[in-house]
Amino acid sequence: MFDDLLLHGIAPTNPKKLVQREEFSPEPRSIEDNHLVASNNDNLPLPPVDGGKDAWLFLAACFVVEALVWGTCAMGIMYLDLPIVFGLLRRWPRYQRLSTTGGLITMCLALGLSSFSTNTTHLVITQGVIYAIGGSFAYSPCILFIDEWFNKRKGLAYGIMWAGTGLAGVTLPFVMEWLLNTYGFRTTLRVWSVSLFILTGPLLYFIKPRFPDTPAHSLHARDFAFIRTSTFAILQACNVIEALGFFLPTIYLPSFARTLGASGTLGALTVIFFNVASVFGCVLMGAVVDKWHVTNCIMISTIGSTIGVFIVWGFSVSLPPLYIFSLIYGLFAGSFTSTWPGIMRDVKKKSDTADPSMIFACLAAGRGIGNVASGPLSEILIRGFPWQGNAGFAYGSGYGTLIVFTGLTALFGGSSILGRRVGWL
Repeated sequence: MFDDLLLHGIAPTNPKKLVQREEFSPEPRSIEDNHLVASNNDNLPLPPVDGGKDAWLFLAACFVVEALVWGTCAMGIMYLDLPIVFGLLRRWPRYQRLSTTGGLITMCLALGLSSFSTNTTHLVITQGVIYAIGGSFAYSPCILFIDEWFNKRKGLAYGIMWAGTGLAGVTLPFVMEWLLNTYGFRTTLRVWSVSLFILTGPLLYFIKPRFPDTPAHSLHARDFAFIRTSTFAILQACNVIEALGFFLPTIYLPSFARTLGASGTLGALTVIFFNVASVFGCVLMGAVVDKWHVTNCIMISTIGSTIGVFIVWGFSVSLPPLYIFSLIYGLFAGSFTSTWPGIMRDVKKKSDTADPSMIFACLAAGRGIGNVASGPLSEILIRGFPWQGNAGFAYGSGYGTLIVFTGLTALFGGSSILGRRVGWL
């Protein structure tokens, strides 16, 4: 039982000595601020935006944090608590860099404590709640700072960072399985706790703001005025709908593969292929969203995901087409969150007072709702294996209702395309 749960499982400088701002705005500065110079004793220019050593080191560090922080047991809570964490770090920006260190330490302690668990409740509290809170504080500065380091290539930067999750999904399961089979879950958790600190700790130095001063910003009602815009409402509704079905294939594909006669290893390859494809999908979509309207990017993700689910998965009666589906779904559905920079950009145009980071946090919370709700929904959908023997191909395997639900959420998750057609976006 424990094995299964695990697997699913600087204070700012005096602002008077720095580049002067007429007023604080959460919107990242424009590319022209490359020419601004901090009037300190060294008279050093600000690091370049959209490139340069500092920007790419920052992004590389974020990539690793993305890869190692997100865990299945804690994912729902991490999505849902980001608006709160972002609000706290915006209010007290001097603690933003310290947040990464404190969050990492909390995560490592949670993993270490979970190794002493004697029941499921202990695991939920440590790996679920405590780890999630630590992970949110460790991860949030990556999002808060990325808008400072990237402007015209922001979507690409987000895509590269989010590709870290896919890469981790390719490599870490094999490492964890070997550790579990060799040393058991207690030693595995302790080894992973130490490894997480060693792998991530040195990189925290590079997760830093581009601007040396970040004024405190108390959130007010006007900062959330974007929620009342039709642009955000439609895009957020579609975001939640897409999330309701997005996570289901990676949960059920291995067990579905076993109904086709696959061994445990061959069944696990379905998730590996999904993660491999999502690495490329995130980067490609991130690059495209910098150039195209966000609904065009969502349309690409929607069409690819919907066809993949209804046609490829729905008619899979052997492993080869199922593997093809995993690649298609990873490439298109796995890249859906890489459209978020485009959503943030469009919502910001409709609401000048909107903080892009809070738009992101609300999108993450919406995805968290889908993540949490999809578990109970999926259990209801496959209870008693409906349609088994009464429908053709994969639809009659007992997973037919799950396939249809996943396809419909992928389809309606792209409804923002229609919203743009009728002028609501």
